[in-house]
Amino acid sequence: MRIALGADHGGWKLKEAIKGLLQDLGHQVRDFGTWDDTSVDYPDFGAAVASAVAEQEADRGILICGTGIGMCMVANKRPGIRAALCHELYTARLSREHNDANILVLGGRVTGTGLALEMVKVWLDTHFQGGRHSGRLERMREWEEEFRKRPMVESQQSLDGGP
Repeated sequence: MRIALGADHGGWKLKEAIKGLLQDLGHQVRDFGTWDDTSVDYPDFGAAVASAVAEQEADRGILICGTGIGMCMVANKRPGIRAALCHELYTARLSREHNDANILVLGGRVTGTGLALEMVKVWLDTHFQGGRHSGRLERMREWEEEFRKRPMVESQQSLDGGP
């Protein structure tokens, strides 16, 4: 599997551990950085990984920042991305089974390395169940398409209660 990997300074150590695991498992890894603990802006790395997945340059992605919250927010801005911030094995598994998550997001400062590595294995080995979940994903795709078509002014007027 082709996996895009990215982290900021709060997640680079965990990224390196995950990178080693992925390579040991025989996956192709594209590392978007960062490569040390020098302070960087997480949106740059999150957007790069999300774009690689959305443009099918990678099959899936993994993002890590201090808590995972920022990376998850950034990745989910990209149409076609279903990034899931997970904290344990159960949510990692269900993010794939029910939501067909294509990016796993972890918090490097809140998730231990051993647990994170197990979560990555579960996430990679779990398949989307389809069935009733497929319709829900289709509804999300429809919403994305609808929002892409709306002019920004029209969206703002709707929020303001305007015509």
